[in-house]
Amino acid sequence: MTITIGMLAGEASGDNLGAGLMGALQRRHEDLRFVGIGGTRMTGQGLDALASMERLAVNGFKDPILKLPQLVGLLLDLRRYFIANPPAVFVGVDFNVFNLLLEGMLKRRGIPTVHYVSPSVYAWRRGRVKRINRSADTLLALYPFEAEFYTDTDIDVKFVGHPMADAIALDAGNEAARDAARSQLSIAVDGPLVAILPGSRSSEVEHLLERFLDAAALLAQRLDGVRFVVPCLRKPILETVLRSLALRPSLPVTTYEGDARLALTACDAAIVKSGTSTLEAMLLRRPMVVSYRLGYWTAIVAKWLVRTEFIALPNILAGERLVPELLQEAATPEALAENLLEELDKSQRQPEYLARFDALHRELKKDANERAADAVDAVLADG
Repeated sequence: MTITIGMLAGEASGDNLGAGLMGALQRRHEDLRFVGIGGTRMTGQGLDALASMERLAVNGFKDPILKLPQLVGLLLDLRRYFIANPPAVFVGVDFNVFNLLLEGMLKRRGIPTVHYVSPSVYAWRRGRVKRINRSADTLLALYPFEAEFYTDTDIDVKFVGHPMADAIALDAGNEAARDAARSQLSIAVDGPLVAILPGSRSSEVEHLLERFLDAAALLAQRLDGVRFVVPCLRKPILETVLRSLALRPSLPVTTYEGDARLALTACDAAIVKSGTSTLEAMLLRRPMVVSYRLGYWTAIVAKWLVRTEFIALPNILAGERLVPELLQEAATPEALAENLLEELDKSQRQPEYLARFDALHRELKKDANERAADAVDAVLADG
């Protein structure tokens, strides 16, 4: 008998998580069908797509408002489909607002629901805990502090770890790996190599790229033989970076179209936009400076909503400031460059500094795909 599992991921990170979970479940069950929305990795794993993931693409605060009619229409279409064709379980992967709404609609019709990735309730509105309880039968958390946050609630929470911590070996950032990555990038560096990661979205690059490159120019004056590498996840971002670099012809920069893993493996340190790349840099044991900038009005709204002391994942995981965070107007080129120099110096003088990264890596390395599959199997068994 075929077991049908509904799934929805709304962006690339969720597509990666969803595909990993699908693979783990397929290794356990002979006759599975996955149906819903995902990206290239989930469809490559066998997902029957009801719509393109591009229909869910939104950025910032304004974009969801402009696309609201389209998103509501898609939400209602999915509700009708899954009620008419009920899956054994529905798994919403991240994309929290949309997925929690859909999960709530399905749960009220008796369809078991799993939400994969805890919303940042610890950082934003605590009231969202009630919505999660109404929407999800089981919540899968990537980080231990998230599971702990729900201790005093009746939400069924499972800490599964982070698949990226499983995918990146404990020694993946060693000298041999670094040299191999540099060879792959055709970079022969006697001096230090610094990765510049301004983000994968146009709005992020718009706010951060110029400051990051100006910081690189200052570092070039302070560090003999320094070179830089800028990964660009999508072609439009690469074109934007190349236009900016044309104004700085003497800056020694290598660019490529692809994800950040290769650049972070190759580098000695990084200037990183806040987000998952800070986790990736930590897992590769790379000193970093973390930054983020929003537009004026968006920043005012965020300042009113945010309730967390830190934004960089290494700092949140550690519960203390392991890496510098430079936000909004504090993210000057001078401050970025000076802080990176201090981090490079600290990593050389204080080896225990990077040992904290190792300890955090081990906390997250839990075979997440299999543990997530365990949780989904438990819901299937209860059904």
